[in-house]
Amino acid sequence: MAKTVEDFQIVEDTDLEGIGKVHIDEVIEYVHTFKKLPAPLDLYARYLKQRWNVYDLDFTQDAVDWHEKMTEDERQAFIDISSGFHHGERQVEVDLVPFMMAGTEDEKIFVSSQIEDEARHTVFFDRFYKEVVGVPGETIMDVLDHSYQWLTETFVGPFGLLAYLADDLRQNPDDPHRRVKYSTLYHLWIEGVLALVVMKVTLGFGRDRGFLPAYYTGFTATCRDEARHVQFGMKFLYDSLKRDPSHQKDVLQVLQTIFNMGGAVSKVANTEPLGFDILQLRELMVGQLYRKLGIIGVELPKEMSQQLQSLEPVIAGG
Repeated sequence: MAKTVEDFQIVEDTDLEGIGKVHIDEVIEYVHTFKKLPAPLDLYARYLKQRWNVYDLDFTQDAVDWHEKMTEDERQAFIDISSGFHHGERQVEVDLVPFMMAGTEDEKIFVSSQIEDEARHTVFFDRFYKEVVGVPGETIMDVLDHSYQWLTETFVGPFGLLAYLADDLRQNPDDPHRRVKYSTLYHLWIEGVLALVVMKVTLGFGRDRGFLPAYYTGFTATCRDEARHVQFGMKFLYDSLKRDPSHQKDVLQVLQTIFNMGGAVSKVANTEPLGFDILQLRELMVGQLYRKLGIIGVELPKEMSQQLQSLEPVIAGG
């Protein structure tokens, strides 16, 4: 039986301590469960209710788990994946501003809350790297510079394209086609597909092994934040396509670029030590993409659907 909005009330209403007890699969499903796509101010009201304090987390047990219980292979796989998220959060904290500039007043209010979310998520990863992994650095930028060594090349493609689209949008923020392209890459692909896959992998590992309780709590709370962001993006894209069906070409153009990038990857983050192989990752990515496309009413052409089945999984998020 399909779940209803009421089935996710615990995800909707619980505090930071409570969200740490929720299974990540429930939060990911929560992203896709609504009676209708919520309006920006509805999402802003949810933000005010769900906002959490990153400094309430205690990483003491996480440090013990990291250094004394996890294997070197597990640590390396984990850090390779989380580094993409760490840098992605920081980049989006900056790159969302051009998208916000030409929005309606309601959209601007919500996006301002999303920027604050991204800043909080950046601090969350900063604390994890300092207090658990043991990365040195006095400032957030010091830690980001140090963790850059763990980024895989798969991060550079989507976020390099995002930087390009953000700069393009900055030059003409009122252009609806540029706004749709930006939202397709960011809200639909990076947040709606890549980020949710990353969350499933690292949080599934933490839950199954009983490791990293503060990371599990904070990153699950992050996933709930992402639910608001993704639903906002789906609402924006759905409305844009209703107003002007030609925007379907914008959506497909961005996805085609991403698919082409995915076919040119020489090194993919190794997630097998965390319990996920490449086929499972591809299945997760494909499933998340089709769900988002179904929400906004876009169908992939046959040749793109075939290309998607051989896409190399990209591990990054933001």
